[in-house]
Amino acid sequence: MPEFTLRKTMTFIEEIHHDNGPVAARPRLRGAIIALVKNPFAGSYEEDLQSAMDDLKPLGLMMTDKLIGALGGIDGIDGYGKAAVAGENGELEHTALWHVPGGYSMRERLGEAKAIVPSAMKVGGTGCRIDVPLGHINAAYVRSHFDAMEVGVPDGPRANEILFALAMSKGPRIHHRMGGLAAKDVEGLDGLR
Repeated sequence: MPEFTLRKTMTFIEEIHHDNGPVAARPRLRGAIIALVKNPFAGSYEEDLQSAMDDLKPLGLMMTDKLIGALGGIDGIDGYGKAAVAGENGELEHTALWHVPGGYSMRERLGEAKAIVPSAMKVGGTGCRIDVPLGHINAAYVRSHFDAMEVGVPDGPRANEILFALAMSKGPRIHHRMGGLAAKDVEGLDGLR
């Protein structure tokens, strides 16, 4: 069983009141949480990585619960995404370990989430930043929720670490006006519409 020793977490919350347009009656909330963990596969090639996803499930649930709490609870959360950055001694496939524990943790805690969780991943050095893509939790075609939240920390990921990130939002982009499927019209049956 590989050990993903947690070094630290960090939570980011944004309240967006306007974006060069009128001030919204209620600000849009975007939040993200990152965790820096030891990469047990750094510096070597491991053929079987998939089983290690199970070892990360508790981390995914803990991060999800902390982020939901930071956003004031589940009510109104209608966007989500995930990302990972492997440090310099890691490989891109190490970031793919986050697909199940990151995505399914949010879907489990948010209940009726049907849409695939948007994802980004890369290998980078200390201080590397990444854009966590955001999409509607029940319908991938809701354009008003296409967004991203940049995250990173100055001291990570170190060469033998992985940065795992989750992001959630409450509400559409503050001045969305690009048409497409409206959130109020989502059927939520197939994760697309």
